[in-house]
Amino acid sequence: MDPITGEVLRNAFVTAVDLMAEQLLRTSHSFVIHARDFSGALCDANGDTVAQGSQDVAVQVGTLHFSAKAVLRSFPGDIYEGDVFVLNDPYVGGTHFNDVRVLRPIFSDGVLMGMAQSNGHWADVGGAAPGSFDTTAVEHFGEGLRITPVRVWSRGNYLADVARLIASNTRAPEEAEGDLLAQAEATRVCEREVLRLTEKYGRETVLAAFEESQAYVERVVRRRLSELPDGRWEAEDYIDSDPRIGDGLVPIRVGMHISGDTVQYDLNGSHSAVGSFLNSAFGGTFSAIVAGTKTFFPDVPLNSGFYRPLDVDFGPSGTVVNAAWPTAVTGFYAGPYEKIVSAIFQIWSEIMPDRAISTSFNLEYLLLGGRDVRRGRQSPFMYYDWMAGGWGGRNGKDGSNATASIFGVGHAIQSIEMQERSSPILTGRCELRTDSAGPGEFRGGLGLVKEVTLTDGDAVVLSYCSDRARSVITGTRGGLPSCPHGLSINPRTQGARYLGALASRLSVVPGDSLERPSAGGGGFGDPLDRDPEAVRADVIDGYVSVDRARQDYGVVVRCESEDPDSVHIDDVGTAAERKRLRAHRSAALQASPLAVAEMFVNGELNEFDLVRQFGVILDWGSGRLLSRTTDQFREILQHRCVQYWRT
Repeated sequence: MDPITGEVLRNAFVTAVDLMAEQLLRTSHSFVIHARDFSGALCDANGDTVAQGSQDVAVQVGTLHFSAKAVLRSFPGDIYEGDVFVLNDPYVGGTHFNDVRVLRPIFSDGVLMGMAQSNGHWADVGGAAPGSFDTTAVEHFGEGLRITPVRVWSRGNYLADVARLIASNTRAPEEAEGDLLAQAEATRVCEREVLRLTEKYGRETVLAAFEESQAYVERVVRRRLSELPDGRWEAEDYIDSDPRIGDGLVPIRVGMHISGDTVQYDLNGSHSAVGSFLNSAFGGTFSAIVAGTKTFFPDVPLNSGFYRPLDVDFGPSGTVVNAAWPTAVTGFYAGPYEKIVSAIFQIWSEIMPDRAISTSFNLEYLLLGGRDVRRGRQSPFMYYDWMAGGWGGRNGKDGSNATASIFGVGHAIQSIEMQERSSPILTGRCELRTDSAGPGEFRGGLGLVKEVTLTDGDAVVLSYCSDRARSVITGTRGGLPSCPHGLSINPRTQGARYLGALASRLSVVPGDSLERPSAGGGGFGDPLDRDPEAVRADVIDGYVSVDRARQDYGVVVRCESEDPDSVHIDDVGTAAERKRLRAHRSAALQASPLAVAEMFVNGELNEFDLVRQFGVILDWGSGRLLSRTTDQFREILQHRCVQYWRT
């Protein structure tokens, strides 16, 4: 194939998938899908990915070829023109049950050329909790409907009974069937484009371009790898806890070995599956490896050619990163996925220091489900809300503020107005959280704080799915941590309760308010090396408070009035404060955790002081010291921060 035709067709395949995405965006019934929690792919006749969309959610695209291959395995010699298949099975390479994949085989003159695939996050697929996020689930039976590959259109005929069976196992069957139809029609758009190209260029040319598109990416990746030094690296990150154990962070270990033009990943040594839904089957884990690696090759197209140089050892079955049926896996996105990506960021930041980045905030979800009774209505609603947050500081640049998570940068941050229109929820505030950015020579990006109130709802229950209330976002090369995640109900009232990072099936009533922060990114480099003028600018912008400018950066800022021009740096005071901090900050990490916890309970210290100055982790609601977690967190700080500090 001549290179010009190959390049034209390679880009045409991406356009076909993007057109599929635009179709789904405008016809979906779920507000979640409308907020771009979807992805698409064009796969070849072997199920390998030829092209993905240019704005698709990262966590899904590394798994779509597994779904195509699962359909081919399930229906050998039994796939026909006009067929459409549906599945959401994480145990054959999917992500979690809410991600429902719709696949349409593409035929030309009776020859199977490939498959168009549309993946969308359905708002509910049954299970114990509205929204199908039961954080307490230990087996998938409480999480929702598991759809193994099933035919829903047969030779163009809609199998309404099969569709009803699927939709009737959700809390919003009309919405579910609407999404099914929208996704099926989206795949028809991709099919139309492929057949148009086939008519123009010929089937053999298009099929050759399918393979060449993948081979091109493989060649580029292998060439880039061969230019890097061979070697072995290791990194780890942590989930907050295993409910069956209690106090103690759950390690996820990633080893990586570059040998010639191949990179090998090894997840042996990771913890066994935890007693909550924060586990990942192999598909979600592979997606994390792809997303983490792809971040350091941003200009390389993504298809199955990218996967070929990656050799992954998932470790034994039954771990938190290689969970087997029927282990609960719906929370993989907040648990193993984010931690694997974080560990891979650590590794590749060593190999490519010019692209080095610190830890970014963890994806979190707030779900409320019940009946919307506004103006006499009696209709079910599912309120899904995920927050933007801060990305890690980078080598030479501050982290991005209030950005979609590494889970899916293509994620739209939902419109508050649309949320309030579709659910009986009123948003009281949504704003950048001062001091949430991890301090560093290059600080992390800021997170948000958001508060919502339930208005006219009946029989409403909530689920909150997050992590890093204990495995707090840490810095890199001397940078400091961010702040803990966690949900509070009715804050600043006598009935206030801190619910932590995981909660499910808790009843809420009209008037209840819910507040939670999203963390900022971790700092990069020693914060005492940050330009004082940059700290002054952050104080003026409200990113950093005057108090934390002194405590975290050693910069003494004087504000004589609210006029920004009156904000100035006390140079003498700053020099003295930085000298004091350099002399004493390492010793603070040896302070008695019990004494520090008592000072927190008495109001003498806040959570920023504990995680940044003393390395102490508590149950933030009760103030109870988590001794083992604190020991582990202090070890992390020694490795990622203290060893880079100069005295």
